[in-house]
Amino acid sequence: VQLVESGGGLVQAGESLRLSCAVSGTLFAINTWGWYRQAPGKQRESVAQITGGGRTTYADSVKGRFTITRDIAKNTVYLQMNSLKPEDTAVYYCNKSPPSSAYWGQGTQVTVSS
Repeated sequence: VQLVESGGGLVQAGESLRLSCAVSGTLFAINTWGWYRQAPGKQRESVAQITGGGRTTYADSVKGRFTITRDIAKNTVYLQMNSLKPEDTAVYYCNKSPPSSAYWGQGTQVTVSS
């Protein structure tokens, strides 16, 4: 199983980014996938999930600003992040939900300047 995150970068507060997570080596469509993030000095936290049926859930801190989607044909999960805030600065990872220790990738750094 391989998960490769991409799309991070340095942006100013209020701007947008779209993260991608390409998944290979496992049954993509039937699983629940999630985006997670870890800020410096903090524990990793769940940001958003999307089920095999397409149902989505979000952390309160990102609700209304972030949108998780998936493209089954491409085995890819996306995280559209709008109205970014400095507190969104973190390394973002994708994984199954609940997460599997074997699936953590390198993540992608998102830095939001004020």
